[in-house]
Amino acid sequence: MKSRREFIRDIALGSAGLAVGLNAKSYSRIMGANDRVNFAIIGLHGRAYAHLECIRQNKGTMVTHICDVDRRELDKFDAEARSKFNQTPVKEKDFRKVLESREVDAITIATPEHWHAHMSIMGLQAGKHVYVEKPSSHNPYEGELLVRAQKKYGKLVQLGNQQRSSEHTIEIIKKVREGLIGRVYFGKCWYSNMRKSIGVGRIVPVPDYLDWELWQGPAPRRPYKDNVHPYNWHWFWHWGTGETLNNGSHEVDLCRWALGVDYPNGITASGGRYHFKDDWEFYDTLVTSFEYDDKMITWECMSCQGKEYYGRSRGLTLHGTTGTVLIDRGGYQVFTLDDKLIDEVKAGQSTTTQDLRSIDTMTTKHFENLINAIRVGEKLRSPIVEGNISVTMLQLSNIAWKVNRSLRLRSQDGHILGDNEAIGLWRREYEKGWELQV
Repeated sequence: MKSRREFIRDIALGSAGLAVGLNAKSYSRIMGANDRVNFAIIGLHGRAYAHLECIRQNKGTMVTHICDVDRRELDKFDAEARSKFNQTPVKEKDFRKVLESREVDAITIATPEHWHAHMSIMGLQAGKHVYVEKPSSHNPYEGELLVRAQKKYGKLVQLGNQQRSSEHTIEIIKKVREGLIGRVYFGKCWYSNMRKSIGVGRIVPVPDYLDWELWQGPAPRRPYKDNVHPYNWHWFWHWGTGETLNNGSHEVDLCRWALGVDYPNGITASGGRYHFKDDWEFYDTLVTSFEYDDKMITWECMSCQGKEYYGRSRGLTLHGTTGTVLIDRGGYQVFTLDDKLIDEVKAGQSTTTQDLRSIDTMTTKHFENLINAIRVGEKLRSPIVEGNISVTMLQLSNIAWKVNRSLRLRSQDGHILGDNEAIGLWRREYEKGWELQV
């Protein structure tokens, strides 16, 4: 298997001959020769099905390539892609072969999180636009490199925090920032689910349908256990980032947008693995406070307890000097200072936290925004330079929880101040040959 270094070398050599050997069919697929945007979808277990349908709903698109290291996922997704586009996509196990294709204009990434920054950066280096699911990186160090790579290589990177493209959310946050509820000083957001125990894993032989070596990629090697793939990697520090990055990345980002703030001055996080005793390495219950000079954001998650706030399994409230706004994926409500409902908009959108594959208008519009940005230069709603701020804040929440104390931050860039143990968690170690370079 090629290392990352070898792949980048080959891309550089191959790009010099880009115009050589193109036939009429392949030339017609190059952006500029026509308006169709060709996508490759990488990582096919769950969220990729929403990517597929939202690409289909946007005109002038095609999914030409699909990629996964699990043969079962690849075969199942192939049938779905053919039914959506009436065309057979190229199936690949190794994403580097996808990046070598001149046919592909943009990649979407819905892999385990330890791959997100690597695939995004390598995609940029190969001349591809990128749609990457949140979180866009496994750790703050990778996030900084991804922002730097986007600026260096010039292609677009849209973070998959799709509520940035929700029409009712755009509308109400604009009103809030224009003074609808006075001076806004507090954002509270939450998430609840009823996740089951992942048990205690056993080291077993790698299934014949899975390339475990390629699945691990940049992460230092570990033996295969039977309770990690295809979803429970979320709950292991080695590959995942816990519920905060898995879901808090949506609502915390909206609070930050509404309050008009970037990195906080400090972060406090408290919680634990209370509901079950198993291999799950993160909290199942967490309360985090993000502290600013004159504002605050809180995030509460209950991964294994389904009690809803305000009858909603996820959402946020914005509190100001003259009123309060409640926002979720189904609409918004506006309240006076003494809690009387004075306005309500229902968008008809589901607010469930249960379905990874759910298709919604805001995700379709988020893809539409990227497609229009590629075609005609429309401004991205969640460019990586903006999205990385929210992602880094939440990764710092995990670090604060891990070291079990509050963090003080440099508000210009989120770097940790005066805590060497916490600073040591800013980045990770990589498998030899997979170190990130920009």
